[in-house]
Amino acid sequence: MGMVNRMGRWLHALGAAVQFLTVVPLPFRPVFDERTAARSLVFFPWAGALIGAATAAAAILLPHVLPPLPAAALVLILSTAMTGALHLDGWMDTADGVLSRRPRARMLEIMKDSRVGAMGVAAAVLLLLLKWSLLAALLEQPIGAPGAVHLAAVFVWSRSAMALGVAAWPHARGSEGLAALYARASGKHALLALLAGALLVGAAYMLVGLPPLAALGYTLVGLALATAAASALALWLKARLGGLTGDTYGAMNEAAEAALLLALVAVPAS
Repeated sequence: MGMVNRMGRWLHALGAAVQFLTVVPLPFRPVFDERTAARSLVFFPWAGALIGAATAAAAILLPHVLPPLPAAALVLILSTAMTGALHLDGWMDTADGVLSRRPRARMLEIMKDSRVGAMGVAAAVLLLLLKWSLLAALLEQPIGAPGAVHLAAVFVWSRSAMALGVAAWPHARGSEGLAALYARASGKHALLALLAGALLVGAAYMLVGLPPLAALGYTLVGLALATAAASALALWLKARLGGLTGDTYGAMNEAAEAALLLALVAVPAS
């Protein structure tokens, strides 16, 4: 009975991660309390894998019927729609707040405002333009199985980096907002999330025929790039805000995605 209860708790944690980070429907309603929220960090990469798998499939199929530019636009629309634009909203709110040049308390107030200002709109347009251009560059040539895994891994690693941000960085609003929900999150949950991401990505590379050493190398490089990009942004945001918020977690995710896509274009992987 104890084993069944533990399995049930982790199943709810998986459901909570998928429900929170995607619009994928679930056959059950997860319990969403502090303990479940903390455990759900472990499954953030799994939610990213759902988005990544759908995005990679679209990237393989669409160039057969469309030129690279519109195909890239549809791939970007799909990846954004699968999150309900959750992380893009965080990116915009973060830009509105931290680029306002106001005192720290006022920045946090601006970020809580549901309205989007000029800085948020500009940041969103520039980010989407960058991601669209990078996807278009990737789709100029047919994407094979390894390339599909490279692309899918972008979404796994970005969610892994976001889990690390939730657990490892201080909260700017103390016990308010997501800080209260993830109050029980710890370094253990973050490390398990990184391990889950590594296992998912490494297994995918090996399934498409990459040798174990190549799979390990790509896995470690992707992990390093995602955590470096997200951590650099987190460090800057902490200096401005005194910590992180739910909006900045979304911004970290977007920064990691953009950095990984840029790396795929700048240094094409075989």
